[in-house]
Amino acid sequence: MSVTVHIKYNDVEGTFSGDVDGVWVDVNRFFSQKIPNFSVARNFVLTVDLKEVIDASRNIVAVSEGTPVVLVPKKKLTDTESLLLILLAAYIGGRLGVLERLWLDGKELQTWLDKSAKITSTRLSELNRGGMVLKTDNCGYRLSILGLKRLVEEILPKIKNKV
Repeated sequence: MSVTVHIKYNDVEGTFSGDVDGVWVDVNRFFSQKIPNFSVARNFVLTVDLKEVIDASRNIVAVSEGTPVVLVPKKKLTDTESLLLILLAAYIGGRLGVLERLWLDGKELQTWLDKSAKITSTRLSELNRGGMVLKTDNCGYRLSILGLKRLVEEILPKIKNKV
């Protein structure tokens, strides 16, 4: 898939064409070289790279037939890990456009976890208090950027070691 991006910032312009990954690199290089404050802001603002998230979660989560799935057997995961992984699959699927949304509601999470509403709610509250998940306006839950970063850097490697 080929894309073209044209950027104009004051008197500085750049046009980049090619595959998505190459253009993304070129656009970031443009901002860091031509607009120095961008690189300062980029080092300050917490972000995650979707490709990095996908690479880190390969063979752990996926989307199948319009549904987020966890590929790791539940018996090898804690309830908290299970919730984080299904929310991770929803996030990736939503960002890629293969799912309609980045979040799941409490009932969907309870059904997926196969635990009582109380246990599911307790685990989600703990994750919310820890900044890992955010509650949406429509009583759903989604991963926070901090949650994504911690998943990629800390939790996914531990899960990979378990399986």
